Amino acid sequence: MACVKLGSKSEVFHLDGQTWLCSTGLPSDVVVQVGETSFHLHKFPLLSRSGLLENVIGEVSSKDEHKCIVQLHDIPGGAQAFLLVAKFCYGVRIELNASNVVSVRCAAEYLCMGEDYGEGNLITQAEDFLNEIFSNWSDSIKALETCEEVLPHAEELHLVSRCINSLAMKASADPGLFSWPVSGKDATENSEVVFWNGICTTAKPHPVSEDWWYEDVCFLKFPLYKRLILAVESGSMKPDRIAGSIMHYAKRHLSLLGRQSSFRNGNHAASLSTVSAPSNPDQRNLLEEIVELLPDHKGVTPTNFLLRLLRTSMILQASTSCRENLEKQVGAQLDQAALEDLLIPNMGYSVETLYDTDCIQRILDHFMPMDRDSIECTSSCIVDEGQLMGASHSLTPMTMVANLVDGYLAEVAPDVNLKLQKFQSLAAVIPEYARPLDDGIYRAIDIYLKAHPWLTDSEREQVCRLMNCQKLSLEASTHAAQNERLPLRVIVQVLFFEQLRLRTSVASWFFVSDNLENSQNQSGNLVLGRNEALLIAGTARRDHTVTVDDMRERVSELEKECLSMKQEMEKLVKTKGSWNTFLKRFGLRLKSKSDAKKASKPRSDSKEAPTSIAPPLMNGKQDFENNELRD
Repeated sequence: MACVKLGSKSEVFHLDGQTWLCSTGLPSDVVVQVGETSFHLHKFPLLSRSGLLENVIGEVSSKDEHKCIVQLHDIPGGAQAFLLVAKFCYGVRIELNASNVVSVRCAAEYLCMGEDYGEGNLITQAEDFLNEIFSNWSDSIKALETCEEVLPHAEELHLVSRCINSLAMKASADPGLFSWPVSGKDATENSEVVFWNGICTTAKPHPVSEDWWYEDVCFLKFPLYKRLILAVESGSMKPDRIAGSIMHYAKRHLSLLGRQSSFRNGNHAASLSTVSAPSNPDQRNLLEEIVELLPDHKGVTPTNFLLRLLRTSMILQASTSCRENLEKQVGAQLDQAALEDLLIPNMGYSVETLYDTDCIQRILDHFMPMDRDSIECTSSCIVDEGQLMGASHSLTPMTMVANLVDGYLAEVAPDVNLKLQKFQSLAAVIPEYARPLDDGIYRAIDIYLKAHPWLTDSEREQVCRLMNCQKLSLEASTHAAQNERLPLRVIVQVLFFEQLRLRTSVASWFFVSDNLENSQNQSGNLVLGRNEALLIAGTARRDHTVTVDDMRERVSELEKECLSMKQEMEKLVKTKGSWNTFLKRFGLRLKSKSDAKKASKPRSDSKEAPTSIAPPLMNGKQDFENNELRD
């Protein structure tokens, strides 16, 4: 810390209780009272340096020559500042530093200690030292902190603005180009001494990161910190660095920001007792001020931090405008969010659901208009499973949000109080093209059906319309075909698309295999010998035979499952009405038992792709005209 020493005389002041006495050998002829502290001094040293004391002492002495008492209760800096002023008037050695120069400068201005009352008076000495202070980062920070003690006077003398401008200039500039120390800790680390061949050399300083000034400014009160950020923002500093400083400040001063309230661990009542504590007005006001100070550039502030601020704002019961501002910023960059950050619990005892699904709905409403200009994707009726898996490698923001919503629905689905309409509205926000695979929404639907067994058949079918059975992976299709919670129409639809996809794959493999065999024969005639060509062709045929056998076995298993389902449906329908009436509802026609037994045997002809069952689409919009079970 920089300092300057003024005066040359030895110490003559000593404290006796609440009284400062000056032992110069002469009796005191004036008493200066500052608060509860009294100073027994002499008139002449004070009159020669201060215009204010000259006028006040003259007025008091004219009234009572024997008793002169001066009251200076309003002097900036209080008794500590006046003690330094008194020592300066007596020529006693004093030391000015970054901790006291602001109060001394304000006190000198208050006492009118200009050049009219002596050359090199205290105002001039303090101003010279302040100019030295402003060239140093850490001293400027300390001086700005002390401005809070004498804020009105410091503002009047423009000391606050000068400190802020100095700090803003240093924070925006490259610290490697200047000589000021970044901070006390870094300066110590960078002053490493290295000995080489008996010669002492100073090692090169470590590179300084862009966040070197975050910690130092965290000690400022928010009004001064806000003015510093606004000054930095008006310069050339990048918005992400400004957001980083605000995040650092918020983590330091918002005690509730780190609280992660969730219902995953512990019961509902215990969690509510934690998050429903009375709000702190100071913390709430600070949070609202920080939210207004955040840069509004998209992607500058991390999404997880914005969601933590949003959760804290709900705990502190912040204003509606504050929460709407945070929800809008989260919605603008929702694709960067993590699932655990979206699990915001409902606050209070009167809520129905465990998690605040209404808040997530509003965030999605902010996100959707920003994605309307993206490229529209169209999907074919039958999509190969490999193409679906490959499409997920290039994730668009909408696709990432779709995966996020599917995961969120799976987390909130076990809540028995979650209404069907709310579940549907959250899932329906995502357009169909945004999901390359519907495994995520299927998992959420399955969990919801398991947690809500009282849903009617029509309600279950309504929920299942949220997913596209054509876009289920092999694992999901296998699970859905055996899922008793799904409506029967959906199960038949899943089996149909699975077999149709299988038949398409087998046909394409036949086509690829024939082309491969022809190309291998042609290349064998040109490059390879006859024995090598025969060896390659034989290997290809064996691989082709194994593949066809595997497909034939898979088709056989699917046909057996379909036959078993038909038998079970026949038993169910016999108890309610005729079988033809039941099948007419699904658009199917029953085959004879002999045909059914024949369908369970695989074909031996490997040159023809096996056909499969063809139940109708069960989406409520289309019906197949020819719905006959064929071999």
